[in-house]
Amino acid sequence: MSKIKKKSPNTICLNKKAGHDFYLETNFEAGISLQGWEVKSLRQGKGQLVDSYVTLKNGEALLLGAHISPLISTSTHIYADPMRVRKLLLHKKEINHLIGTVERKGYSVLATSMYWKNNRVKVNIAIGKGKKLHDKRQVLKEKASQRDIQRASKQSFKDV
Repeated sequence: MSKIKKKSPNTICLNKKAGHDFYLETNFEAGISLQGWEVKSLRQGKGQLVDSYVTLKNGEALLLGAHISPLISTSTHIYADPMRVRKLLLHKKEINHLIGTVERKGYSVLATSMYWKNNRVKVNIAIGKGKKLHDKRQVLKEKASQRDIQRASKQSFKDV
């Protein structure tokens, strides 16, 4: 029986690349300011967080690089920009913590997942430090060795 992670019914989209490219440390849950067509599109599951990140300007957190595909039935009098900058809704204390971490320690803030919570769209953001190429290779080697150990232990149980 395979252990493939399935998306929960509340999950809209995931950024799996963030976990591969960064050491993720602290997570925050943020609301997001959306337009009506974007909410309808997210209900259809047409969102992407690949290569999305958070910038901090003027005491505000802004989500860049997130792609929400407009529906065909979007109103004709509105220009639906799928890559527009979206404001994240965080407490002032959380924003100050993010600003301090990013400026002093050289970390990045990334969007890791987007999901529904009580009929509202929430974005999980994380503070991360970039991995070097040799770090990524080491993680892949460790995963492969763990997989081999699991296979060997499973095989030894079948033999008994």
